[in-house]
Amino acid sequence: MGSMFSRRFIFLAGLLVTLNVALWFAAPGLALRKAIIAQLFGPKMIRAVVYDKPGVQWNLDRGVITQVSSTQLTLHEFDGRIQPIPLASTTEVFRFGRSLPLDVLAKRWHVVVTWPATGPAQSVDVEQIPPRR
Repeated sequence: MGSMFSRRFIFLAGLLVTLNVALWFAAPGLALRKAIIAQLFGPKMIRAVVYDKPGVQWNLDRGVITQVSSTQLTLHEFDGRIQPIPLASTTEVFRFGRSLPLDVLAKRWHVVVTWPATGPAQSVDVEQIPPRR
């Protein structure tokens, strides 16, 4: 009887140690993917071109607004590139998760714009509004 108890205890202890080791190494591996995504699309990103499965090209541009109208936004990106981006009435503007009207966009605002290569901007995420002079 003692031999059977000992075998079960050793088996259970081995199983728990194996599970503990697997979870110990799995957590950093999962965090690594999040860290890579945060680094690629985080505050150091200037521009990105992303293709989804159907083959649609999406552009992400980060920069400072130099000109804005109801139909176009012009960004000065941090590497010196000037990027005109078409706007539409369906373009959504966000700041801290809140929706803003399109006509509030102004010069010197720091934004990230998501837009398809063949159409107007889908969203404008406002990162920073400079203080008024």
